[in-house]
Amino acid sequence: MAATPGLKFLEGKGVKVSLHPYDYNPNAEAVGLAAAAALGLDPALTLKTLMVEVDGKPACCVIPSDRQLSMKRVAAAFGGKQATMMPPAKAEKLTGYHVGGISPFGQKRAVPTAIEATACTAETVWINAGARGLLLGIAPTKALEVLGAAAAELLA
Repeated sequence: MAATPGLKFLEGKGVKVSLHPYDYNPNAEAVGLAAAAALGLDPALTLKTLMVEVDGKPACCVIPSDRQLSMKRVAAAFGGKQATMMPPAKAEKLTGYHVGGISPFGQKRAVPTAIEATACTAETVWINAGARGLLLGIAPTKALEVLGAAAAELLA
């Protein structure tokens, strides 16, 4: 498996992660849920990376794959008034990743990031490693630390 920018980023920070490849289904209705099912993981701890815009500025939200964002909470988490989902093409250009393989780690341009607070109490969470069909296991406290991210209530 080729090293992704996300894995290189984590390696550069001295962070050890576990890798979990799975058969990516491009037709899956919910990529995160499909990944959790393929690997036999708890969907609440299998996190999806969503790119948003808060008052027109990019930001990254990492939430359980079985939940949805509250745009009101997202705006509040980043100190803004309005939040919207970032269009897929813009998210791909900004992050350097393809939709279905966007990781919060090693994005082309670092943006403010928040991780859903309920997931931050777990021992390990699974997050996309920067390629379709590849998750990494990491302690949420370590993810918060290396991303300079905040734990926030983001869920609808």
